[in-house]
Amino acid sequence: MSRAARWISRAMICGLALQASPAFAAAQSASTSEAVRIAVILSLLAIVPAILISTTSFIRIVVVLAMVRHAFGMPQTPPNAVLTSLALFMTAFVMGPTLSQLNQQALQPLVTGEAEITDVMQSGTVPLRDFMLAQTRESDLEMVYRVSNAPLPETPDEVELFKLTPAFMLNELRVAFTIGFVILLPFLLIDLVVASILLSLGMMMVPPATISLPIKVLMFVLIDGWSLVMEGLLGSFA
Repeated sequence: MSRAARWISRAMICGLALQASPAFAAAQSASTSEAVRIAVILSLLAIVPAILISTTSFIRIVVVLAMVRHAFGMPQTPPNAVLTSLALFMTAFVMGPTLSQLNQQALQPLVTGEAEITDVMQSGTVPLRDFMLAQTRESDLEMVYRVSNAPLPETPDEVELFKLTPAFMLNELRVAFTIGFVILLPFLLIDLVVASILLSLGMMMVPPATISLPIKVLMFVLIDGWSLVMEGLLGSFA
């Protein structure tokens, strides 16, 4: 056997012996679990927008803000970026305690490797479930379970997150439209008054929105409307 062949055979034997050692197996297992952990974190970051929309107060806030904009008759003012940014900050304010619990119970143990993925997924859903249960009507939850032909849970801990989420979203839309209806009424009254005055004056060719828009903006500014809307939205989550 040549010298090169002997060196190759020795390297192969050393490699096999190294792979068979417990230290190498432990290092390989740690590397694999670290890769899995990174993949899970990246996957969670990819679905964060969907989670933010469906399991937080974002739905109610952004729908109400959009209805306020349409009440003025200005579909593009304020811009979508402004309303979305305001809704995100308001969502962070409302969800502050829940996000803190989620960070302590799930995110930090996952990042530091102190907990397994299954344990993190189970403990991380508890704060979100508690928040959504507090904001969801029993009738909406019963409807979702009835549609899915599943028996109703006996305790709140038995409520499935995949069935609680659509019930929570339905309730958020219901509350948002209720608040939006209350906001739209004064603006509708202004439109009716302006249209009646223009009709009585014979100015049928003048669009009522041209006259009512500055009046609605002035009224909204005088009563500090944005603060009232924000206060009402925050109070609806109490």
